[in-house]
Amino acid sequence: MNGTSKSADVRKALAAFSPEVFATTLRADFRFAPLNVLLLVVLFVIGLVVHLARYSFSVEAVALCLGSALGLALLLRLSQVWEAAVVLGTADCLIAYLMLRPQSEVLLVTIVAALLIAPAVQIAYQWERAVVLRFGRFKALRKPGLFVVVPVMDKVAQFVDQRVRVTSFNAETTLTSDTVPVNVDAIAFWMVWDAQKAVLEVEKFEDAVVLSAQTALRNAIGKNDLAVLLSERDRLGQEIQKTLDEKTNAWGITTQAVEIRDIIIPKGLEDAMSRQAQAERERQSRIILGTAETEIAEKFARASEHYRDNPVALHLRAMNMVYEGLRQKGSMIIVPSTAVETMGLGALGGLTAFGKEIPRGPATDQEDDEQPDEKPSGPAN
Repeated sequence: MNGTSKSADVRKALAAFSPEVFATTLRADFRFAPLNVLLLVVLFVIGLVVHLARYSFSVEAVALCLGSALGLALLLRLSQVWEAAVVLGTADCLIAYLMLRPQSEVLLVTIVAALLIAPAVQIAYQWERAVVLRFGRFKALRKPGLFVVVPVMDKVAQFVDQRVRVTSFNAETTLTSDTVPVNVDAIAFWMVWDAQKAVLEVEKFEDAVVLSAQTALRNAIGKNDLAVLLSERDRLGQEIQKTLDEKTNAWGITTQAVEIRDIIIPKGLEDAMSRQAQAERERQSRIILGTAETEIAEKFARASEHYRDNPVALHLRAMNMVYEGLRQKGSMIIVPSTAVETMGLGALGGLTAFGKEIPRGPATDQEDDEQPDEKPSGPAN
């Protein structure tokens, strides 16, 4: 869990260097998007055309104009603050004046106009609201689409994303009510429904939501024992969502749902719980086996009532059992002597043996031929 949180922090830190992400933070004064780059380049091209129409062709003027357009567009794309526009514009105007005087007035006007007009045209995406400040005070909340700000005086404090966001948070080594340390990982679904409140009343509302969710999760864990945490995750998530929504609603943020993703318990306790579950299953299996034996005994008792006054039926049932056993090849049946007497198996076996012919071998026949016939001895004459 620690590795996951660290990797998430690293990804968040790397994403902060992106111009698009930086433009949505409080540090940026405006968003210098591709549309602004195109507008800046078009203004420089128009200024260059006017300069060449008024004065003779100059390689220095063309190089200065195109170089200024590309360089200022790149630097404003990275910085996106009015200070950079003022400083870069002043430096570029000074360079143009020194290189092209006394024919530099057209390019000077072009540089100033491009640096003021290009960043002033802003665009908010469909899922965003732009909070505009003028001289540090709240001016307006701009809806999606194109809008214009006053250069230097206005600041787009933040572009607020009003889509549903998913934020992961966790509570590490938190004790339950029965003093069991657990690590719980959860996610929260929340959205900003009032961008003005979220920006003006909370310094960093995203961090505030995450920290509040962690606190609510720890409180919920401390109020419940381990068995409840493992069996009633949905109820625990609803409890955290209700607590979190009551706090964030005043910031213009609503928490829609909280889901418990994973609950990690100590390894020793996990083994003990596994053995307990195995013992419980063994107990249940023995109970089921005993119940089955009881039911079988009851069935046999009912069957004995039918065989009690009907010896023929009992005899047929016994014969059928012996027959079923003898059907298996090479099987041996052991039955009590009382059963043998009842079914007459001894007499039946004797009759069967008498009916079979005893086989005679060739050696036996030879001995019979060699033996002389004995005659009864009479008195000698």
